[in-house]
Amino acid sequence: MDRNRVIIFDTTLRDGEQSPGASMNQDEKLRIALALEEMGVDVIEAGFPIASVGDFEAVEAIARRVRRSVVCGLARATRGDIERCAEALRPAERGRIHTFISTSPLHMKYKLQMEPEAVLAKVSDSVALARSLVEDVEWSAEDGSRTEPDFLCRCVEAAIKAGARTINIPDTVGYSVPEEYAALIALLINRVPNIDQAILSVHCHNDLGLAVANSLAAVAAGARQIECTINGLGERAGNAAMEEVVMALRTRADRLPYTTGIRTEHITRASRLVSTITGFVVQPNKAVVGKNAFAHESGIHQDGVLKHAGTYEIMTPDSVGLVRSHLVMGKHSGRAAFRAKLRELGYDLPDAAIEDAFGRFKDLADRKKDVFDEDIVALVDDAVVRGNDRLRLVSLEVLCGTRHNPPEAELELAIDGAVRKVRATGDGPVDATFNAIKALVPHESRLQLFQVSAVTQGTDAQAEVTVRLEEDGKTVNGQGAETDTLVAAARAYLNALNKLLVKRQKTAPDPVPA
Repeated sequence: MDRNRVIIFDTTLRDGEQSPGASMNQDEKLRIALALEEMGVDVIEAGFPIASVGDFEAVEAIARRVRRSVVCGLARATRGDIERCAEALRPAERGRIHTFISTSPLHMKYKLQMEPEAVLAKVSDSVALARSLVEDVEWSAEDGSRTEPDFLCRCVEAAIKAGARTINIPDTVGYSVPEEYAALIALLINRVPNIDQAILSVHCHNDLGLAVANSLAAVAAGARQIECTINGLGERAGNAAMEEVVMALRTRADRLPYTTGIRTEHITRASRLVSTITGFVVQPNKAVVGKNAFAHESGIHQDGVLKHAGTYEIMTPDSVGLVRSHLVMGKHSGRAAFRAKLRELGYDLPDAAIEDAFGRFKDLADRKKDVFDEDIVALVDDAVVRGNDRLRLVSLEVLCGTRHNPPEAELELAIDGAVRKVRATGDGPVDATFNAIKALVPHESRLQLFQVSAVTQGTDAQAEVTVRLEEDGKTVNGQGAETDTLVAAARAYLNALNKLLVKRQKTAPDPVPA
């Protein structure tokens, strides 16, 4: 391999799904996996097969469909985890078992309740078992950045000796700073005698906002794999954002002379897809993929960009696949133009899905004077994420205002195909709508977030609503888009409930026995 080539390991489907509120079903995971493969991601961590039947089936389905990328499954240092992971990866063209165990004094004492020598033995045994089942094994030292250097070196050497060919040193709690983290990578390269037999990998969390900086510092010190996620999803404050890592390497090749295999023009589409499926809205000022990333409001900035884009843009919108919004579609646009617009926006849909989207587009064009690219993206994504919903909105009518107190909602839902109808009241039109849903679908979840934003400008803009529900420690996000804000709210709430039905089936794995 080119010594300056950096392997991109995407863990959106595993660590990203552990973001509080994020949840994906099998079809959604497969859509993201295929988008990652098309983008040129080297390794796709598809899930944690032992966690649930759903996780196992999702990893197996991705292993069956993905051919160009390595498909990876996560496993703790136990026989059950590793064998289950190998079983899920059996259909893969190229499969990888990623096994891990904690190595820091804090984790060994309180989490594992194991002595260092016992942990060291587990490293050798678990990697050897994994290596007997697949050719490609990665080993991770959980909480590696807070592990004693001498012990970390012994563990890395043992893992490589047992057959691991990728060694991952995670900054699990986002504690490191770049200089310190780079020094740790350099230490391993200089002190572990068989380090030349493995690729060093880094997995950085963003608790202090340093995940991308730490990852790049580690590459400069000799690491050649970066573990990251689309939009920086992940536990707590998230992981290193793939789009930021990749574009930093591309834009600053003068100081970071390293390459990746990522086709960067797919970045924006992947970001939108992950945002839509998980319900995590990308903040407007997010680097690379935020709505304002290429927006200029200051008069001085606008003047500079008009004269030469390089004055205030260090990368072009086209380089990340961003298509500037312009008015080209309307109620007189035909199927051919609509199909071409979908291709321009990065969609590759089957004929049936295009027909459904076209029908929704014509309905939208009748209600909305100007149809922007963002409207079409919101419309198509809103339809696609509901492909396997058990709960579907049939109709909604709401009476509210100064003459209707309390507001009243009449709702029809299709529940597993059977249509049911109810009336409910509430403190406001949204509350009445949500009470109607609760009447038809009884549940104990609590509403944690209700957020409304406009997809475009104008009073006829589509509303994009995000809802977050919590039940027994499980949180899910739902999204809905419509020109009618109340309908969008109902769609978002139902989207969250559908995800909750999936998440109820998932359970956390038992602790690793000592």
